[in-house]
Amino acid sequence: MANKTLETVMIKEILRLKLLGKSNKSIALAINSSRTTVIKYLKLFEASGKSLEALERLPDEDLQDLLSQPHTDNLPLGSDHRQRAVLDFYPYMEKELSKVGATRLALWQEYRKKHSDGYEYSQFCHYFQRYQGQRQAYMHQDHKAGDKLFVDFAGKKLPYIDPETGEVCQAEVFVAVLGASQKTYVQACRSQQLADYIDACQNALYYFGGVPAAIVTDNLRAGVSKSSKYEPQINENFAAFARHFDTTILATRSRKPKDKSLAENGVRIVYHRIYYALSKQHHIGLSALNRSVRELLAPYNKALFRNRDYSRNDLFESVDRPALGALPTQQYLYKSIKHLMAQKNCHIYLSENKHYYSVPFRYVGLRLKVVYTLTDVEIYYNHRRVASHLRSYRQYGYTTKAEHMPSTHQFVSEWSPEKFISWAQAIGPNCYNVIKAILEKKHHPEQSYKSCLGILSMAKKVGNTRVENACKRAHNYNACNYTSVNNILSQGLDKDPEPVTTQTSLPLHHNIRGQKYYS
Repeated sequence: MANKTLETVMIKEILRLKLLGKSNKSIALAINSSRTTVIKYLKLFEASGKSLEALERLPDEDLQDLLSQPHTDNLPLGSDHRQRAVLDFYPYMEKELSKVGATRLALWQEYRKKHSDGYEYSQFCHYFQRYQGQRQAYMHQDHKAGDKLFVDFAGKKLPYIDPETGEVCQAEVFVAVLGASQKTYVQACRSQQLADYIDACQNALYYFGGVPAAIVTDNLRAGVSKSSKYEPQINENFAAFARHFDTTILATRSRKPKDKSLAENGVRIVYHRIYYALSKQHHIGLSALNRSVRELLAPYNKALFRNRDYSRNDLFESVDRPALGALPTQQYLYKSIKHLMAQKNCHIYLSENKHYYSVPFRYVGLRLKVVYTLTDVEIYYNHRRVASHLRSYRQYGYTTKAEHMPSTHQFVSEWSPEKFISWAQAIGPNCYNVIKAILEKKHHPEQSYKSCLGILSMAKKVGNTRVENACKRAHNYNACNYTSVNNILSQGLDKDPEPVTTQTSLPLHHNIRGQKYYS
């Protein structure tokens, strides 16, 4: 129990209770821990050089950082000269151990050449291990230069405004951390699906300017088809991506977050350094959100490690970058393939985004091959491309090219709100009000256009006057739709006068107190 690490809230509770004058035994009972653990933290408080009041006022992150700093009381004992020399050497040793081929023995020999009266090898390693253990929140030394890239998705999402619909969407946040230098890449994605996952991994590699020996991922379904403790099955497309970049995919063990602790810690820091700053901003579109993320990411990678004279960028340039593999000459292009039937409205329906794309009318009823990426949609028939579109993520929307429509349907392809409003104004103001209400109320364009066309076409059968009167009655009853107008006309209600409602006043009565009673 003496070595138990407490959460920040429990550490704050020790401070609060100690300031109230409570005994160590009563504090241990209050936080459900041992008295030895309480004493350990009280010694850390004292070694920090700050008062209990000052420690209690510190933010949670700063308090944890302060308590994890190495103190010379817990490090080598001996003369001041030897202590100072070995403590000055350990940061350099941390950095050098990231390089391929570096060993503790070789660095100890380098240390003894500079300090002939220094510690022997066993003591040197013993104190370095203790020093390293207290610094592991900032630098893990198990990672060699250019060896591994740890990737993960954050648990919390970031909001952005869809420029096409105006609705607020939630973006997934991808985090990638290089093992040796801890240089970090962050990107907001539409989803955690394989296409977005591969795109984010590829962007991370180009951000770092090289390829690590392995990419360490968790058991996300997009990347791992079947998880296993010994031989996880990597998704076929994700494996093809790895072959393209000449790297290896390593899946972590299930429920073992320490296997990718760098990514987990990177996510935690991203919450503090990026999420909070972005919470005060509004972003129109995913691209705008990612621009803001990049702006906040740059100073984060340039910031110095605590108690170090170098940053993630500095460590990356000297350690990781020289060891990274070369990028391929071409980017990896992930393509999804589906075989879809061309519908009678000359469109195929891509269910993944619930969007329609037009095809030439002569392919109606035929089965077409649809190949799509994150940015483009291409449609093929018998290995020949018959249509191509920019990909749209607007649900239930239509991407239509006029030349794809047959001449008899050119009128349909020219449907627009302005066309229907102009038509309605020619009939009368009440018809205009009903058509405008339908266009504003419907969520799907095709549905509202058909309703408008149905109402306006009635003028050819019954005349403008009857349609105008029917629209007036429908608008008064707040029933602005095709069914209501059609029922009014079919039952001849448009010819009946509007019912007159009369407002009656309350009769005088001696029991009614009146407004003066309450004044």
